[in-house]
Amino acid sequence: MRLLVVFLLVVSFLSPVLSLSIVSDSGHSLPANQTLHPAAQLHKLKRVTAYLTKINKPASPDGDVIDCVLSHLQPAFDHPDLRGQKPLDPPERPKGHNTTNTVGESYQLWAQSGESCPEGTVPIRRTTEKDVLRASSIGRYGRKPRRHVRRDSSGSGHEVSPELYGDNNPRFFTYWTTDAYQATGCYNLLCSGFVQTNNRVAIGAAISPRSFYNGRQFDIGLMVWKDPKHGHWWLQFGSRLLVGYWPAFLFSHLRSHASMVQFGGEIVNSRSSGYHTSTQMGSGHFAEEGFRKASYFRNLQVVDWDNNLLPLSNLHLLADHSNCYDIKQGRNNVWGTYFYYGGPGRNVRCP
Repeated sequence: MRLLVVFLLVVSFLSPVLSLSIVSDSGHSLPANQTLHPAAQLHKLKRVTAYLTKINKPASPDGDVIDCVLSHLQPAFDHPDLRGQKPLDPPERPKGHNTTNTVGESYQLWAQSGESCPEGTVPIRRTTEKDVLRASSIGRYGRKPRRHVRRDSSGSGHEVSPELYGDNNPRFFTYWTTDAYQATGCYNLLCSGFVQTNNRVAIGAAISPRSFYNGRQFDIGLMVWKDPKHGHWWLQFGSRLLVGYWPAFLFSHLRSHASMVQFGGEIVNSRSSGYHTSTQMGSGHFAEEGFRKASYFRNLQVVDWDNNLLPLSNLHLLADHSNCYDIKQGRNNVWGTYFYYGGPGRNVRCP
C-alpha cells in the first residue's frame, strides 16, 4: 500500500515586510519638497504608528521578533516556478480525520497573549545578523551543517541546531530536501520552497508550554498528507491549523507518493572527547519510565492512496545504542499505536 501521510507529535529569511509611505489624498506619493500641515502630518503619523504596531510584533519572551509578511511576498514566491502566484486554498482533509476539536492554541511562545498576524500576511521569524554569523558561511546559513559525525538513528541527520537559533529552546521547525540534504532545501522559510498559508503559526518559533518530568504533559498533533487533487504535501499543526504546503514540483520520488515514514528522536554524536555525547533525547529518561516521565509519540496513523486515515501497521522499532537511548511500543483504545522513547546519553552503561 502506498503511504501518503503521517500523524506526528513534536515536540527568516530576510523577507520584505509591510510598510507604508505617506501619500496625498489623491493617492499619489508626496514630492520631496511638499509639506503637510502639522495636524494632518500628526494624523498620518499616528495611523502609520498604529499600523506598524499591528503588523510588527514585539519580541517574544525567547527574544524572537516575528514579522507579518504579505503572503505573496514570502520567500516561497521567489522560486521561478512560483513567482507571481498566490497561496492555494485549503485542501480536503483526509477521511477519518477528527474535525470536532476547536482551533485552539498555537503552542508558540510569541503567540501566548493571543497574538497573530493580520489576514493576508504570514508570521516569519526575523533573521538577525547574529543568526547568520553563527553559520560557517552565508551560503550555509539555514542548511544542515556539514559534519562527519555519527548520528544516532537510521535517519539522515535531522537536528535542531543551536547554530541556527542561538539557544536551546524546543522549536517547531521544518526541513525539506530533494537530494538527501546535499545541495537542496533548508530549514523553515529560509529558502524558496514551503508555501505558508497560516497567519498564526511562525515556523521556527519556540514551543510553549512544555512538559515537565513527573508533571503536566503537553503534546502537539501534526499531520502531513498529500492532497490528491493537486498533489502538494500539506502540513497541519495542532487540531486544525493548516500551516501550508510543499509544492509537488519540489520533489522527485515524493511527487507521486511516500514509501516510508519515520517517527522518533535523533541526536548528533561527534564523540569529540572520545566519549558518547551527553545530549539528552526527549525528557532525558528511558522509555520504561512511561507516562509523565518519558517522551512519547501517540495516535500514529497513515493516509492511503484514497485519502483515508488508517491505523499504523508494520511498525519497526530501532534504537542504535539502547544503553544510551531506547524505545518501547504499546497500543490502547485511547492512544492507538504509540511508543515511549529517549534517554540521557552518556552514562555508566553508555561510555
